[in-house]
Amino acid sequence: MDWKKEFIDFSFKKQALKFGAFTLKSGRKSPYFFNSGLLSTGKDIIKIGVFYAHSIIESKIKFDMLFGAAYKGIPIVVATSIALKNYYNLNISYSFNRKEQKNYGEKGDLIGKNIQNKKIIILDDVITSGTAIRHSIDIIERKGAHISSIFVLLDRKEKGKRNLHTINHLTNKTSYKITSIITIEDLISYLLEDKKLKKHIPGLIKYREKYGIY
Repeated sequence: MDWKKEFIDFSFKKQALKFGAFTLKSGRKSPYFFNSGLLSTGKDIIKIGVFYAHSIIESKIKFDMLFGAAYKGIPIVVATSIALKNYYNLNISYSFNRKEQKNYGEKGDLIGKNIQNKKIIILDDVITSGTAIRHSIDIIERKGAHISSIFVLLDRKEKGKRNLHTINHLTNKTSYKITSIITIEDLISYLLEDKKLKKHIPGLIKYREKYGIY
């Protein structure tokens, strides 16, 4: 099954993926934009969980738990845990971080099962330069867990403190593997097959040449 094309079709129809002119958080001017927050119905999040679950199983990566990077990674990690149970009969625990530490009740900066000594897969929606992912890495390693891999819907493969298919952690000098359902190269291939959307290809190629990792 062509997961990449199916996912792009799904995202484009839901208008989560758009082509045009957009200013990113980094300040870069991008010819495309992906907003997973628009994939917000019950049907949408079930489908996303299935994409992640299939990708995780096909990767054959060993893991004990899933970790969702707040905020967008939270519904993703819940949906993926459900999909792993429904499709593969794997009853996998999950955890996610708070943006601010809680000083009452259960306290702490994590919600979910204790992650200490666990092999963790981090789930998030998009990775650009990797700043947000590094925050999750810091939390997980501080809690004494081990990172098996990082899974995202879209890897923009842009210059930052990272290499192709990996993200480097600045403190421990370790590189972590990134698995993505789609990349900017997949978007370009997709546009080549669509007469109406082909006009966006030069913009994506120019952007990749300026900011992309090869």
